[in-house]
Amino acid sequence: MVVSTALLLFGLSQVPPLQLLPGYVAADLLIGACIFGPAGKLSLLQTAAFLLPGALLVVLGLVNMGFWAGGWLLGLPAWGLLLTRWTSENPLRVLQVLKFLGLLMLGLGVFTFNVIYPIPSLGLFVLPAIPLIRLAYPEYRARPLQAAVEILLGLVTVVAAFAVPPPEGSWSSPWTLAGGAASVGLMIAFWARGVSRPSQRPKINDGAIV
Repeated sequence: MVVSTALLLFGLSQVPPLQLLPGYVAADLLIGACIFGPAGKLSLLQTAAFLLPGALLVVLGLVNMGFWAGGWLLGLPAWGLLLTRWTSENPLRVLQVLKFLGLLMLGLGVFTFNVIYPIPSLGLFVLPAIPLIRLAYPEYRARPLQAAVEILLGLVTVVAAFAVPPPEGSWSSPWTLAGGAASVGLMIAFWARGVSRPSQRPKINDGAIV
């Protein structure tokens, strides 16, 4: 998910708005499939809440605001994680949405100033490191195909970010743009992952803790 975000955001700075539409749609569908696919079910309300913000921002992209409209992709994985916990018994709280929007605004600020202070770009190297670290867990090693794909995608992203030449007249290099996007996307998704975890509170049933 972060790979598609980083690469698409790099392209937003040099692709005409009308050509961004397929990229927006592909990124939305890919991220949605990664998040909601394993669950096997998706309500109409969840579908609308996931797709509507991206659809509105596509319209902004068509009126020459494509770069900033693409900033939504920084928070799209986290938005999907929040929606996975949205049920009639567990509604999405206003405070959670406000925290998410606040982190997204902070992320856009970090991404913008990353051009001047590219320290957050080091997050680019975290992409292949995450699956390598997860190999320490037996349940992750039990899914070798998933691990191999995630490591490969992370390495390809790092190589591509350094192989692509900087756009003419650009103040920043592709690796700083991709790295800034990766850092911000990981930060917001890490917060949403903690929010979307099932509650660990013990349940009382006839005097016994279940």
